Amino acid sequence: MATQSAAAAAAPNPGAGAEAKRRWLIGALICTAYLMIGLDLTVMNVALPSAQEALDFSTSDRQWVVTAYALPFGGLMLFCGRLSDLIGRKQTFLIGLLGFAIASAIGGAATNFEMLVTARALQGAFAAMLSPVCMALLTTTFTDPKERAKAFGIFSGVVASGSGLGLIIGGALTTGLDWRWCMYVNLLLAGVALFGGIALLQKQPRADVRMDVPGVLLASLGMFSVVLGFSNAHNGWGETSTWAFIALGGVLLIAFSAWQTRAAHPLLPPRIVLDRTRGAAYFTVLLVGAGLFGILLFLVYFMQQNLGYSAIKSGCALLPMIALTPVGTGVGAIRLLPKFGPRPLIAGGLLITAIGMGLLTRIEAGSGYATHLLAPLILVGLGMGLIYGAALTAGTFGVAPQEAGIASAVISTGQQLGGAVGAALLNTIAATAATDWLADNAQGKPTAEQVGLASIEGDVTVFWWCTAIFAIGAVVAAVLLRGGPLPTPDTDAAKAPESPESSEPARS
Repeated sequence: MATQSAAAAAAPNPGAGAEAKRRWLIGALICTAYLMIGLDLTVMNVALPSAQEALDFSTSDRQWVVTAYALPFGGLMLFCGRLSDLIGRKQTFLIGLLGFAIASAIGGAATNFEMLVTARALQGAFAAMLSPVCMALLTTTFTDPKERAKAFGIFSGVVASGSGLGLIIGGALTTGLDWRWCMYVNLLLAGVALFGGIALLQKQPRADVRMDVPGVLLASLGMFSVVLGFSNAHNGWGETSTWAFIALGGVLLIAFSAWQTRAAHPLLPPRIVLDRTRGAAYFTVLLVGAGLFGILLFLVYFMQQNLGYSAIKSGCALLPMIALTPVGTGVGAIRLLPKFGPRPLIAGGLLITAIGMGLLTRIEAGSGYATHLLAPLILVGLGMGLIYGAALTAGTFGVAPQEAGIASAVISTGQQLGGAVGAALLNTIAATAATDWLADNAQGKPTAEQVGLASIEGDVTVFWWCTAIFAIGAVVAAVLLRGGPLPTPDTDAAKAPESPESSEPARS
């Protein structure tokens, strides 16, 4: 009898294998959906000139094709994160995919500027639904520490490389087909994820939480105003509307923070943000969102304007960074994070990225790809991989399953807000540096060569600022993050204070 029991215990469990396969299929769906979101942050950037020519809108209006996506994406993130906790992650995931697909079809079929901008705004709204629910699904699907580390490593690679891939895919589609395919490509990705989600995801029971309506209004309007203010900064910091929106957003977000300390059912429970590990992870994502524009915006500008690269060639030039980012997340999140914890990975990744950005300050008019760009791209790719793999794990670690959506939304909000702030500040820094260079070196009307050299001066100045951003981030992460591996979920839960939400049973 004992022999039979031992044999039964040793025998493989077919059900466990099938369940593991289902989990990894869900992981693939989550990565597909998030890849679509990441692509659309940049895929239209290289297609804008073609869309402008086809729909006959002005250069000043062109910015709104990008801003219309960013505003609802940043403004609705916290609300949608809590919504996924309230109505269920499967429901939110499917609604987000279907809405994003419909919005993409409208954008691809746009016959005028207004129709395209409306479609981009709808894309941003449904992206705000998908972004936090993707991370929440990942958090609640993979509970085994080894599986969880591997899943977050793969997902982090998708998050970190999505925007860069958007430049490549956008350039390829615009050059080989038509700018409208930058929209239509989402139908394929959304369709695969939608049908897979219907088949694989289990319906989540409604959580016993309430929506914090005042918190939603304060957070959404505050984020909307901040993102709009920084987006308007491309017209100049002297514009009254720029500072008015930023100031209004700041006041609303301060009021939101104060309200969360006294709300009966806060939209963002303060304990989620005030945890030392999670708070440091959120701050890291904010900095990375700002500094990454040095690569995705200004390095691409340099390659196209000063080195004469085409849109697709400049996108392909980023391939070393894009390819090495998943390597960094794999090594970091899967092998190093369980042993050493997030502090050495985040601080080390920020330092490696700072070194890469520092090397980019060597660019000049006659720069070669192999001599001036390749090594920095490799370092930035590895550094980003280490950062994202650890930060995404730390940012959602230790929260109750029914709060995974809002914790994930904070990460996405930080990334989006950092991108808006970074784009505005770095654009201003580049323009100021270029103008100062021309004032010091050009007499009368500048020549084409002098304009090019001034542009390079602006790029170099931006890369120095990005170097400083990442270096400061490395110091802050080393100070704020706790040393050692993250505690096991059981241990962490045992130490966490009880709350009405955390006392509920976990839901898958």
